[in-house]
Amino acid sequence: MTETGAAVVLLSGGLDSMVVAGLVRERGHRLFALTIDYNQRHRIELDAAARVAAALGAERHVVLSIDLTQFGGSALTADIAVPKDGVQPGIPVTYVPARNTIFLSLALGWAEAVGARDLFVGINALDYSGYPDCRPEFVDAFEAMANVATKAGVEGDRFHVHAPLLALGKADIAREADRLGLDAGMSWSCYDPTADGRHCGACDSCRLRSKGFADAGLPDPTRYAGSPA
Repeated sequence: MTETGAAVVLLSGGLDSMVVAGLVRERGHRLFALTIDYNQRHRIELDAAARVAAALGAERHVVLSIDLTQFGGSALTADIAVPKDGVQPGIPVTYVPARNTIFLSLALGWAEAVGARDLFVGINALDYSGYPDCRPEFVDAFEAMANVATKAGVEGDRFHVHAPLLALGKADIAREADRLGLDAGMSWSCYDPTADGRHCGACDSCRLRSKGFADAGLPDPTRYAGSPA
């Protein structure tokens, strides 16, 4: 039986997933937060996910460990340099093979187990780095798969995959964080943290984050490399 109002949110600890979790709370869902520890280069984001889950009053926060360095194939899971030359066309080396498919599959399994039928993910198709699993086609395809691959789905208790930031740019997302009263400083975006725990300021994710706050006309609470303590 579906638990009314329960929703599973993929919570990475980034700005986007924080805003999605805030929207889920605003809509009155019971928040089940799922964070994947995939042995990523920027594992500092796991601490951010814990902060966000606590601040938003998640009913449960599960941190699930899978070691994608065993597969490699990405600057986030292998000994490959993170690009620092600005956002370039094409799919960058920070793409983790099939990451959102893997993560949403895990979220789907937990959702079916706890009786949730709403899955939320913080992908967006405008200000992103060219990842194929951040497009509307992916969301639609995964939802269709979820409803033929599960007991709940084939019995008519359908799953819905929500990507409320899909058509938003980073400035819009920064404004949503502000509207929701969220402390954006809790979140983490950088792919290549400095030794003292700051955002590098030069990777694609840092550049998009910084530009988003600037374009939104909002103060950026992020501690970048070289910025005052």
